[in-house]
Amino acid sequence: MNPTANIKDYFDQAVLPETKGKIGSLRKNAQQLYTRLGIPTTKQEEWKYTRINGLFSKTYQLTSDLSKVPVSSGDIDALRLPGNANANELVFVNGLFSLELSKIISKDLIVLPLEEAATDEFSETIAKHLGHSGHYLKDGINALNTAFVQAAAFLHLKKNKVLEHPVYIYHFFDTRNGNTFSQPRSLVHIGENASMQVVETFFTVGTGESFTNQVMEIVVEKDARLEYYKIQNDSSESSQVSTTHIRQLGKSYTHSVSISLNGNIVRNNLNVIFEADHCESHLYGLYCLKGQTHVDNHTVVDNVQPHCFSNELYKGVVDGKATGIFNGKIFVRKDAQKTNAYQSNKNILLSETATVNAKPQLEIFADDVKCSHGCTVGSLDEEALFYLRSRGLSLDQARSLLLQAFAMDILENIHLESIRSHVSSLISQRLEINEHDRIRDDIE
Repeated sequence: MNPTANIKDYFDQAVLPETKGKIGSLRKNAQQLYTRLGIPTTKQEEWKYTRINGLFSKTYQLTSDLSKVPVSSGDIDALRLPGNANANELVFVNGLFSLELSKIISKDLIVLPLEEAATDEFSETIAKHLGHSGHYLKDGINALNTAFVQAAAFLHLKKNKVLEHPVYIYHFFDTRNGNTFSQPRSLVHIGENASMQVVETFFTVGTGESFTNQVMEIVVEKDARLEYYKIQNDSSESSQVSTTHIRQLGKSYTHSVSISLNGNIVRNNLNVIFEADHCESHLYGLYCLKGQTHVDNHTVVDNVQPHCFSNELYKGVVDGKATGIFNGKIFVRKDAQKTNAYQSNKNILLSETATVNAKPQLEIFADDVKCSHGCTVGSLDEEALFYLRSRGLSLDQARSLLLQAFAMDILENIHLESIRSHVSSLISQRLEINEHDRIRDDIE
């Protein structure tokens, strides 16, 4: 079946509330844009290594009414992250934000349905920032999410407030009654001199397939700080196109870590835009893959203003018939003098059938900058393995120690202790490392 025809049927079937103003016009324009652009294909350079047409050829159920999805807090318990008792928790069910299942314990954090926030004091903020990701992701898949905006979430952290409790965002997909197609949307606004930690994770229950097309847009004001962590360890029947779009509007600091461990086809878009001078951002990623999992990481760091600093490190461990992709772009605009930008991608292949495609890129239009990028793809160091085995370790133990050491650079950048320990455990399971072989002291 033609994928575009399928989506047209979804448009016709979807029960979307009539929305005026910014959201209504965005949805209408996005639907027209999708109709013109269609689904990205491998003929497009940005999608050269990832084919998603087949995902759109399948039959999915769309959720437009949460009351028809029999999900309880008990169902969410399996998804809850360590430290949840002292965290704000936002829950999306099949792409729709559920305020009823969410828990907000920080008085300085305002959480509202996006449609409601657009009609009150935050209407100007939403009108100004919602949809900005479309300026960088000019493809049908981003337009599709905007065309279906409904039951989205708006988060606002007040000026001069340091959020004591992190924000955990759970994406729950119920496929017990068939395949699901979900499109979560959120807009996060961090006020001046404020600080927030965000952790996002995904979970599918049921035997059906889930396909998620998600967009989160984050606005960071002057002197604000953001820590953002994404954990992808869903079922092998789940596929995602996940976009995180960060705008630093004043001198500010952002820190992001993306962990990808399991899934079918996963595409991660991470954009960081420096719209003021003296911004700083750190981007870290780790993908540990096996089976036939396909993970495609696309990052953009856009230096629009001068005196900005960015440091990017992505690492991959790829086994079985899995595929890892890294495509990182650094833009340095004409006025962005004194830019310091660093990018590195390192990969280890554990089997002859594993695949890595890497494409680090620099586009520099200024003449007074310090920029570098690099990429390595190889196997485990045979000399290191021999050395460890000569000290009495088995082959599996030696292999485990080397892989843990390789991942350490990323793990140590997860600043939330409970989340760092959780991710370390997940990676040990993914790499089949026994509990007694794990290195704890170096990451605690």
